[in-house]
Amino acid sequence: MDLQRLPLHDLHVELGGRMVPFAGWEMPVQYEGVMAEHLHTRKAAGLFDVSHMGQVLLRPRTDMAALAAEFEALMPVSVAALAEGRQRYGLLTNEQGGIRDDLMFANRGDHLHVVVNAGCKEADIAHLTAHLGDQVHPVTDRALLALQGPLAEDALARLVPAVMAMRFMDVITADTIYGPLWISRSGYTGEDGFEISVPFGGANGLARALLAMEEVAPIGLGARDSLRLEAGLCLYGHDIDETTSPVEAGLTWAIQKSRRTGGFAGDTRILAELADGPARVRVGLLPEGRAPMREGVALFAEDGTPVGTVTSGGFGPTVGAPVAMGYVAAGHTAIGTRLFGEVRGKRLPVSVAAMPFVPASYKR
Repeated sequence: MDLQRLPLHDLHVELGGRMVPFAGWEMPVQYEGVMAEHLHTRKAAGLFDVSHMGQVLLRPRTDMAALAAEFEALMPVSVAALAEGRQRYGLLTNEQGGIRDDLMFANRGDHLHVVVNAGCKEADIAHLTAHLGDQVHPVTDRALLALQGPLAEDALARLVPAVMAMRFMDVITADTIYGPLWISRSGYTGEDGFEISVPFGGANGLARALLAMEEVAPIGLGARDSLRLEAGLCLYGHDIDETTSPVEAGLTWAIQKSRRTGGFAGDTRILAELADGPARVRVGLLPEGRAPMREGVALFAEDGTPVGTVTSGGFGPTVGAPVAMGYVAAGHTAIGTRLFGEVRGKRLPVSVAAMPFVPASYKR
């Protein structure tokens, strides 16, 4: 399959990025090294190119209230109550209560701006179009950058002073020499930071202006994954998919009280699990010793009973030890429960742990 190239492909190569295939795209996996890039983001600011993700505008056929009602029918999340200038995490669900994709959507006054996962983009657009028709407008002329870390505000404020007044999940439009920027105070690392939608024509200039700042370094996919794992955030296709429900995944915080009466795809299963509890639950896991437990590792109770599977795992540079997450049968989910993961034929001890592994530092 021919890989698509990012608008900033030449810049990544110039910076020494090691390019690898990911979700149909040629992506930089690392520059200086995953460990160094991870730790740099935790103490300063990392610039991620996430232009492979899908951007979609939902423009109402009649009014925003009608659009919100139609969008709400596709997910157990309140759209109608989202104020203008705010963004929210959402979950497209299927009729069986599984998760088609997780996404972010922002109320930008006269339309919604939706950001979806790269691997689900085509299916999401087809699904949205099937239900919302000509209100769905894929964005094909913008890159998406993420600036993450405790010094992200200092860096971006030199170009866009208005970001200093933004709280977590605020969105603004800023007119700049790089074109109109659609900025949200969000990200997927657990760190404070911003996602910036920028016209193709301004993306190179904006990226270079940020990278010229002492505190900003380019960060690849490798550190993006270790950061989101330490933050306890789900990776679609690994920790959540068409078979997992939002309740199993521990994402009930995303289901507002107003939506817990149904009226969305998969409501029968999801409401039943909210009432009675699911058969399995996503949990954090801390392996004992230095051997990481990665996706696919089978989990067993102390008596040898199979109880679950690891869905994400690796070394946590900030934690300084292996961290993982996975699904465990109800009854084995209490913090501190001792389990065993089978790694290369050996059953090694691992404990159920609270998430996130590293506290979030969002500016609220």
